[in-house]
Amino acid sequence: MSADGDHQHHAGHPETDSQPEAGGHDFDREYWRRQWRPDSPGAAMAVAPPHPCVQTETAGLTPGTALDAGCGAGAESILLAENGWRVTGVDISAEALAHARRRAEAAGIGESVDWVEADLTSWEPQDHYDLVLSCYAHPAMPQLDFYARLSGWVRAGGTLLIVGHLTGSGHGETHEDHDGPGHAQPPREATTLAADIAGLLDERWRIVTAAHRPRTLTLPGDRIARLEDVIVRATRIA
Repeated sequence: MSADGDHQHHAGHPETDSQPEAGGHDFDREYWRRQWRPDSPGAAMAVAPPHPCVQTETAGLTPGTALDAGCGAGAESILLAENGWRVTGVDISAEALAHARRRAEAAGIGESVDWVEADLTSWEPQDHYDLVLSCYAHPAMPQLDFYARLSGWVRAGGTLLIVGHLTGSGHGETHEDHDGPGHAQPPREATTLAADIAGLLDERWRIVTAAHRPRTLTLPGDRIARLEDVIVRATRIA
């Protein structure tokens, strides 16, 4: 997210211009401000396309209200709006949201998305949503606690869609000393397992998708990054 999230760009934001301190990343407002500086490698997220699974996992859903939690530069929010959803995109980074607004206007759907600058670890929505999406969001709180928080914002009959990093894999920049050339590494604090996310959801939920899926991403300079995504989609039945 910037508490955010977002990927390739995204929400998922990669480690870019700073190294973690001994205690790990804080993923606070200042962290994300640095990621979105024009001179930061993370600024490339401003033009990244939406995550491909968002289209496939939402294709069969009836459009309604959607929350993109940690929307970053808005690629997924815009995709949803283009498919008939009324979207609220929330991110902690004013810089990311500025990119999102420009992209939405350029796409001709500026009126279909409400952009909100807020810290998702403390922000509370005024209503529940038909779809709550989190795509590579890295909050300033434990990752699983964050997903549990988001699940409470889905109305009965609605959908929770989580896209995250598989432990030990990642997104964004390559680190040749980890898993070989071209294997991207996310901040360790942002990694999860599908089973752990699904385990957060009680009998009020039906798990539709709980998978680890590999894919490749072309980075600037024609570098190829190998990614492994965690994808969990669940329907709230009560």
